[in-house]
Amino acid sequence: MIIRKLFKFENAHIVRKCTTQRCSQNIHGHSYKVEILLESNYLDAGQMVYDFGLVKHTMKEAIDSFDHAITLWCDDDAQYIEDMQRHSARWVVLPVSPSAEQFSRVFFVIIDQILKTTTMINEEREVKLHSIIVHETDTGYAQAFRDDAYSALMGEINLQKIEFSDQVKNEWKDKQMWEKILFQKFSTNPEKI
Repeated sequence: MIIRKLFKFENAHIVRKCTTQRCSQNIHGHSYKVEILLESNYLDAGQMVYDFGLVKHTMKEAIDSFDHAITLWCDDDAQYIEDMQRHSARWVVLPVSPSAEQFSRVFFVIIDQILKTTTMINEEREVKLHSIIVHETDTGYAQAFRDDAYSALMGEINLQKIEFSDQVKNEWKDKQMWEKILFQKFSTNPEKI
């Protein structure tokens, strides 16, 4: 069975080296929609694949880190990156270009890591991330599956190379969220989230 949870965020970027000059040479923004699709052949004690209430905690906050921010590619022009960081309090630097395709891969790796580091407590079994869909516009989206997310041919998504501005980090309810995603365990117990 597959379940889906939708999140939204506003974000600005430049997608260097794409064909369209408007996209490759100008900062522009989108109203993104991110769909998280989880799957399992089992239901938990509440007869759900995974309680949507649990998705609203760390997964939502990780995606919300990109809201009203500019997303930068670490391989872009160094002066451009420095200028954007100086003039925007909310920014994220990625190890890949911030296209819809790469956003879907980045979110896949982040959400997959959250699931891997979460201790299940309500008899959830074999809950896996099926895919991530990132809608950049009403008419266009990119969908990443596991093979896409971890494909070296598409660029490595090393979570340790993702940088968040101080304002983004200061707005996290759990100030250690990113370190926990990278190194620790989460619990599905809402009292501990």
